[in-house]
Amino acid sequence: MGVVVAVKRLKDVTVTEKEFREKIESVGKINHENLVPSRAYYYNKDEKLLVYDYMPMGSLSALLHVLHWSFKSMKSTFVVEMFLKWLDVSELFDDSVELGTRSGIALGAARGIAHLHSHGPAISHGNIKSSNILLTTSFEARVSDFGLAHLAGPTPTPNRIDGYRAPEVTDARKVSQKADVYSFGILLLELLTGKAPTHSHLNDEGVDLPRWVQSVVRDEWTSEVFDLELLRYQNVEEDMVQLLQLAINCTAQYPDNRPSMAEMRDQIEELCRSSSQERDTHLILRMTRPPNRRTRLIQVHRHLNSLRAKERSFDLSLFPHF
Repeated sequence: MGVVVAVKRLKDVTVTEKEFREKIESVGKINHENLVPSRAYYYNKDEKLLVYDYMPMGSLSALLHVLHWSFKSMKSTFVVEMFLKWLDVSELFDDSVELGTRSGIALGAARGIAHLHSHGPAISHGNIKSSNILLTTSFEARVSDFGLAHLAGPTPTPNRIDGYRAPEVTDARKVSQKADVYSFGILLLELLTGKAPTHSHLNDEGVDLPRWVQSVVRDEWTSEVFDLELLRYQNVEEDMVQLLQLAINCTAQYPDNRPSMAEMRDQIEELCRSSSQERDTHLILRMTRPPNRRTRLIQVHRHLNSLRAKERSFDLSLFPHF
């Protein structure tokens, strides 16, 4: 069997062939284990194509918002559920994605984007969103579509990525590294809440994540901000809160108040390292009956209140003001 690849058709490309070739070839030289490598390209007047390695697990967006409901619907069928149990593979079709997996995906994405940024202050991704985070069979993140935003023509409202767009961005072709950080913060919020960001100029299903999280956090630190599926697992409260704080830091209104992607990578690495033992426990828990959801809500709420008592509260001034 030959090599399986993915072919992406580019639309709205306005640059000349020379500019296109120079951009694609320069991007193709950036290699990292958490970036989707570009294998080839094709350009003519009517078609612009890019060839990538095929990622069999699809995108993070599909995992969070499509496969979740598909598996849940499938498992709701008694016969199918019994068949999966008989095959002893029902855990592979679990309708939730545990925190360790989500943290690992966030770390992989952070490493890939940080590597891009390390090539110079003028280098940015420009289109960070969950559908551009692809997954391997072991759920390792691979960042795709980096550098392609610069090939399109100007748009007065870059609605294709509006749910992830930093407030200072007015031209999708001119996205700074700090704007990338903002988009990554939205991605973290998406991982933690399980909610898709709103595309305000489209009619897509979603929610304005920064505004929604802001309102929930201000409401006496309720745990409702987190995806309820995460509450099935024990000893994850502190990790969820720490990741939420990192997401809030990334979505600061002013670019200078946001961390760099290198700083985000290091902080998520430390978080994942310190919770590695808990992640192993989570994998075991996937084979057991999940704890009572009400109990998990109470535990998260207590943990948030304990942080508040220690004056380790979120800095709400970091949120964009609407």
